[in-house]
Amino acid sequence: MTTQELVSQIHKKKSFLVVGLDTDLDKIPKHLLKEEDPIFEFNKAIIDATQDLCVGYKPNIAFYEAYGLEGWKSLEKTINYLNDNYPEQFTIADAKRGDIGNTSTRYAKAFFETLNFDSITIAPYMGRDSVEPFLAFEGKHTIVLALTSNKGAFDFQTQKIGNQEVYKKVLETSKTYENSDRLMYVVGATKAEYLTDIRAIIPESFLLVPGVGAQGGSLEEVCKYGMTKDIGLLVNSSRGIIYKSQEEDFAQAAREAAKSMQEAMQAILQTL
Repeated sequence: MTTQELVSQIHKKKSFLVVGLDTDLDKIPKHLLKEEDPIFEFNKAIIDATQDLCVGYKPNIAFYEAYGLEGWKSLEKTINYLNDNYPEQFTIADAKRGDIGNTSTRYAKAFFETLNFDSITIAPYMGRDSVEPFLAFEGKHTIVLALTSNKGAFDFQTQKIGNQEVYKKVLETSKTYENSDRLMYVVGATKAEYLTDIRAIIPESFLLVPGVGAQGGSLEEVCKYGMTKDIGLLVNSSRGIIYKSQEEDFAQAAREAAKSMQEAMQAILQTL
């Protein structure tokens, strides 16, 4: 999916919502546990109930790896279901990979070719030769962790190298990478006050913004300081949507939660 195709979907659906598929067998409705593949059945129901209200889905890979081979099978079935039935959806492998040379290339092949995701989140700590192998894949997007929503972000990301914070150094340096036009960035909604400085460095890049909802981030603040002429935002919500109910009405409850976010986003888009 190209960036322009993504922007087109945002305008069509009046939404820049991404639904996080952080599927945990301890949290899904109990009646699904008797299914052959409860993770996939849960994901499928959530996707079918919300696909017209969002522009993307973001499985957090750890929630699948935790179940070994069966978890990977559920992930593969989920991404295949999305690609076969809702190809307009932007898919994000929230894998946070990052290694040098051939290892990064193999990670990229795993998620871009074998599983056919549109994008992947990666950690930039190891530098240029850990990021550029992902950027070599045409038509795919690499989403670099820049300023994350967790409390521990302050341990390193906001510390200074000389007179510049580490997260700003990440942003500045990544712009020099080959195929940097394929980059997006993770910026947590709980760090909205930093968005003015971030936009001064990357004025047009798309930001993947977790932390709205369960983590307390403000959609209005994120949009006020982070939105661009082409929207430039993908706001993720996971627990706040998929676990609204643990009963048989879970899919409808998820739809209602997604609809509430979509309506808030539509109201913001109408002011542009």
